[in-house]
Amino acid sequence: MRVDGRPQGLRPSMAWLHTWSGLLLGWLLYAVFFTGTLSYFRDEIDVWMKPELHASVPRDLSPESAIDAMLRLAPGAAAWTLELPGARTTSIQASWREHGAAPGRAGTRRAELDAATGEVIEQRATRGGNFLYRFHFELHALPRTGARWIVGIATMVMFVAILSGVITHKKIFTDFFTFRPRKGPRSWLDAHNATAVLGLPFHVVITFSGLLLMMNPLMPWGIDAVYQGDTQAFATERRGGAAPTARSNDASRVATRDGTDVVPLVALAPLLAQARARWPEHGVGSIVVHQPDTAKATIELREQGGRSLLNRGAGDRMRFDGTTGERIEGPATAAPSGALAVYNALTAPHLGRFAGPGARWLLFVAGVIGTAMVATGLVLWIVKRLPERRKLGRTPPGQRLVEMLNVAAVAGLSVATASYFWGNRLIPVDLPKRADWEVHGFFGMWALCLAHAAFRRHRAAWREQLGLAALLFALLPVVNPLTGGTGLLLSIAQGQWSVAGFDLAMLVFAVLHGVMAFRLRAP
Repeated sequence: MRVDGRPQGLRPSMAWLHTWSGLLLGWLLYAVFFTGTLSYFRDEIDVWMKPELHASVPRDLSPESAIDAMLRLAPGAAAWTLELPGARTTSIQASWREHGAAPGRAGTRRAELDAATGEVIEQRATRGGNFLYRFHFELHALPRTGARWIVGIATMVMFVAILSGVITHKKIFTDFFTFRPRKGPRSWLDAHNATAVLGLPFHVVITFSGLLLMMNPLMPWGIDAVYQGDTQAFATERRGGAAPTARSNDASRVATRDGTDVVPLVALAPLLAQARARWPEHGVGSIVVHQPDTAKATIELREQGGRSLLNRGAGDRMRFDGTTGERIEGPATAAPSGALAVYNALTAPHLGRFAGPGARWLLFVAGVIGTAMVATGLVLWIVKRLPERRKLGRTPPGQRLVEMLNVAAVAGLSVATASYFWGNRLIPVDLPKRADWEVHGFFGMWALCLAHAAFRRHRAAWREQLGLAALLFALLPVVNPLTGGTGLLLSIAQGQWSVAGFDLAMLVFAVLHGVMAFRLRAP
């Protein structure tokens, strides 16, 4: 219904809904898309932000040395887990649980081991890529449930904006192949349409799967009614009643070592050879030892990656007697129910757990396209109102506010992210709560970008912040070897693609931001 009381058609109504739903939550959606896209390389960011791990080279992998290290680190533990290095990591990630440890993550202790020697690597405190990952669905410094509600509502608005955007376009596929440069608002609309249509299947899947992943915190009443709020019981049944894992404290499986019944583990190499022969494509991803150094020890080898989206790419497992090396049959893995299989298939692209390097880069590029779609939509809102402003001879306060928020949300977030990586290398390693200071630096720089956008002219603010982001990104590969990390050329030579990929990605980001800043040089 129009303001004059006359009925309004479907397309104009959808256009109005698309415009305002996209604008009001566009800044938050941009931050969610941006940090969520970076999260596809969370492990690589983690490695880069822990330069102490760069000295560990995966090609020299020695799981036996890691087992020896665990004998020294956790001789009385209930279970050891060794995540072996792969294409995305350089070191062995060890974790263990003591007998009687608290359930969940609170009872798990962790260490990073050198892939070749098994020695413990002392690393700096950092939030790493996990900060960006959790920010994209929990934000920061907000109650977890409330933050998830905010992001969940924004995701619903995003879904509405996508659907209304599809209905708005009369010639959606023609729009995809149309780009008219240097045409003012028309050019921005073409760019918005092209990025929207190009990534439309990804945008629909990533948004809908995001809602599915938010389903439990947004609609907890079913779990509360059936499981009396016991979310762990719900999760166990959802997995098909999975058998107890290494995290279990089941007393019937526990055999403690009292110094008189020490039984050494069998040699690991023959077991690994069997597993590699069975999984020639993926190899062994992790080793789990239950009740190590006891007569009841078992060794479980887990495949690195899987073959089906229906179980989120979970790999196969082989179990052996830890003292004799004899193959033993593990508990049967329950097939996912139909509903769970559909849920897993829809959420797998969002989580990216199944993805190899090629698929992961494809998801990342799709995420970049989605981020560009949101950014061009925000800019388009301003550009379309320029004729009105010229007639008025001034900028209305509301449009000035949108201009400031656009610059800070888009260019400022790039500056803040680059500053987060710089802070990781410049903040003293022994500073108390240094991981928190990295995050403070991120938000401090973001706030400065907002203030800068408020005091500078619109175009100049865009140019200066994009230029600063380009400079900060470009120098990160230089700072890396100067602050303890492995330089780009050496990391490539050593096959440390998690480190090299980060540096190369920063150079690409620098070029993209630099080109945009350069194009804004003219008044």
